[in-house]
Amino acid sequence: MKKIHKLVLKAYLGPLLAVFFIVQFILMMNFVWRYIDELTGKGLAASTIAELLVCGSINMIPLGLPLAMLLSAIMTMGNLGENFELLAMKSAGLSLMRILRPLIVVTMMVSVGSFFVQNNLVPYSNQRMYDILYDIKEQRQELKFQDGVFFDGLPDMSIRVGHQDPQTGLLTDVLIYDTREANGNMTTTLADSGYIHMSADKTFLYVTLFNGRTYEHTRNSQWYDRNTMRQHEFSRQDGSFPIEKITSNSSSKQYSESQTRNMVELEELMDSLHILIDRSTMAAYEPLLKQQIFVRDTTIIPNPDTLLDRSGYRAFNHYDSLPNLSMRSRAKVISSAAGAARTAQSAYTFDEHSSKVAITQLYRAETEWHRKLTLPISILLFFMIGAPLGAIIKKGGLGLPIVISVIFFVFYYVVSTSGEKMAKEGTWESLYGMWLPVVVLTPISIYLTYKATDDSSLLDMDWYDVRIRRMRSAIAKRLPKWLKRGRKHRK
Repeated sequence: MKKIHKLVLKAYLGPLLAVFFIVQFILMMNFVWRYIDELTGKGLAASTIAELLVCGSINMIPLGLPLAMLLSAIMTMGNLGENFELLAMKSAGLSLMRILRPLIVVTMMVSVGSFFVQNNLVPYSNQRMYDILYDIKEQRQELKFQDGVFFDGLPDMSIRVGHQDPQTGLLTDVLIYDTREANGNMTTTLADSGYIHMSADKTFLYVTLFNGRTYEHTRNSQWYDRNTMRQHEFSRQDGSFPIEKITSNSSSKQYSESQTRNMVELEELMDSLHILIDRSTMAAYEPLLKQQIFVRDTTIIPNPDTLLDRSGYRAFNHYDSLPNLSMRSRAKVISSAAGAARTAQSAYTFDEHSSKVAITQLYRAETEWHRKLTLPISILLFFMIGAPLGAIIKKGGLGLPIVISVIFFVFYYVVSTSGEKMAKEGTWESLYGMWLPVVVLTPISIYLTYKATDDSSLLDMDWYDVRIRRMRSAIAKRLPKWLKRGRKHRK
């Protein structure tokens, strides 16, 4: 390896590692801020919190690595240009692409490594992160209530307390709305104080209240009967509720399965979803066509055998038959058709739900499959944008490079988010939506590489100032004499 290549690599690897860890730290702060409510006040072990943070940082690599690649490339080439080292290399007969050759090799290695990280490590970390968050949500050894605010963490129950003693856990001024009964009955409980805690094995919720009243609002079966309300006072009231009723609504399945699978598993998932969609579609449309839409009362409008075509289906034109019917028969046919249409609409609305869920999962799986391929290409494109930009602007440090990097990354993020959203909604094919940023950034990288190779002054402010001065002088020479005299008079 030549000494020039060692110099370029040394100037590049340092900023790359530094910028990558800085970007990861910023993204991790966002992650911690988003899940701060899940981590505080739960008595979690330090190892659990550390594992969750590691999984979150791995999940942020696909977002932080392209930005780090762009910013480090601009900083490296900008520093070389600002210190006239890039000019010395070109004076020695080295072209820009030959100078960038070792950096391109490193970038390709990082891109290949990012594919394995995105395909293998990120799905595993997502699965572990979701499992940890699910376990944290299930860990309700001690319920935390805010003073004067309703607690909605329990299904079909709302609890408001005036104050909770942080030391003893004693609740004062307790109000409980209980709507767990399937028949619609509601129970309202008011108490001066009490305790609410979980059992040791987390199978029951224990409630102990002191000095209060219970109001039971009972709904009768008939609508015309009056509802009844009963109340009774108590000095102490104990109750217990099975924990299954509390935790049944929480499930780790709420997270997308496509985010926890690699490409091979995604292909298997997509194949099974295609089969499920075909079955759901046939189950929804075939009875709809055979039993609802093309069914009519043949006792009113018989089908003559002469209307049979070669395929065996009957060709029928209602405009030829309805005028020949009586008013009563015509009204019966129209009423029957309207009823069949309403029944068909209800049947389709009922059966299409399963197909919609499967189609949504299919769109998400296809999006994740293409995402694993677009990340390495995006890293290469960001390098091929950042390196020419740094060679053109010839400014290092953290000033102008950060501004330019943020502008390009925001543009990339908006384009990629828009394409991903349209792909998940089915407006676009996943191939078009996920590869849209690559298609947009490729011409930009080619144009900037061409300009940097020709030593263009694309971002040189002095170059633009000279061109503007020349343009103003040329325009001044072409102005009429009377206009020039008027300008001199105003001066």
